[in-house]
Amino acid sequence: MRIAMLAPIAWRTPPRHYGPWELVTHLLTEALVARGIDVTLFATRDSLTTAKLDGIVPAPYCDDPSIDAKVWEYRHLAYLFERADRFDIIHNQADFPAHAFSGLVRTPMVTTIHGFSSERILPMYKPYEERVHFVAISNADRHPGLRYAATIHHGIRVEDFQFDPKGSEDLLFFGRIHPDKGTKEAIEVANACGRRLHIYGIIQDGDYFERSVKPKIDGRSVILHEPVGVEKRVILGRAHALLHLINFEEPFGLSVVEAMACGTPVIATRRGSMPEIIEHGRTGFIVDSLQQAVAAVEAVTGIDRHKPRELVTQRFAVERMARDYVKLYERILDSEPS
Repeated sequence: MRIAMLAPIAWRTPPRHYGPWELVTHLLTEALVARGIDVTLFATRDSLTTAKLDGIVPAPYCDDPSIDAKVWEYRHLAYLFERADRFDIIHNQADFPAHAFSGLVRTPMVTTIHGFSSERILPMYKPYEERVHFVAISNADRHPGLRYAATIHHGIRVEDFQFDPKGSEDLLFFGRIHPDKGTKEAIEVANACGRRLHIYGIIQDGDYFERSVKPKIDGRSVILHEPVGVEKRVILGRAHALLHLINFEEPFGLSVVEAMACGTPVIATRRGSMPEIIEHGRTGFIVDSLQQAVAAVEAVTGIDRHKPRELVTQRFAVERMARDYVKLYERILDSEPS
């Protein structure tokens, strides 16, 4: 089986710091290679992989301002699709632009939809559902009008995350600093509980940060840290709980799974995929208000920190993700005319 894995080019694969799509692409690629599958990763040329690395984009456009995103995304796509006949499957991790090429080649194509952002993108999905095999990353993120080949939850390398059986008294916010992610709400809950809050993440909405987050950062009760890369594997475990008080229908939530892998329970708003990922009362709490979140902070002390890690090991390990994708690839190839 020869797989062409198409990565996004916003960040390197794997990302140095932020880059969830690139991270998932990397994890799946490495897991497939470990299973003996022939994978060629089409990514930025500074990417790192045990697969065959191919590509034409010199650097990620979020790292290098000389890389025009639109220009190089289409160079990236054209470069792969000109070589499509060398592969049995094209696995697209880079959103809907690749669909425009799908009818020009005979190689079957899988698209992992890393979040169905709005109805406005449907015209680049619906007309291609006979040609492209769509994968949802949670049942919550399925669009009711679109045909899917499967729902496959993301997976992580659990062994990469250090288990912390004790945590600390402090709370944690880990993710984009943006209204969607609930940074302000995390601060409000931490203040109401009288607990210190550590914030890690890139500032994605500068106005929101200046208005709603920065005035609350005092270096004592609310501490802003630089974004981190591999260090997160330890940092996520050093918390009483992860506050994930989102204000949008989140498709998955890698940081939620990563925190649980470290033993840290998660307190999350009942939106999007959160009820699929968190077992209420066992690995964290699903809440409907900030008042419930405050109560959950105290209730977290009753959670055995081994339970979140056990859940991740059973349901969100990268080996399970790779196995699910291999089954999908085989099903697609078996259905193709000989």
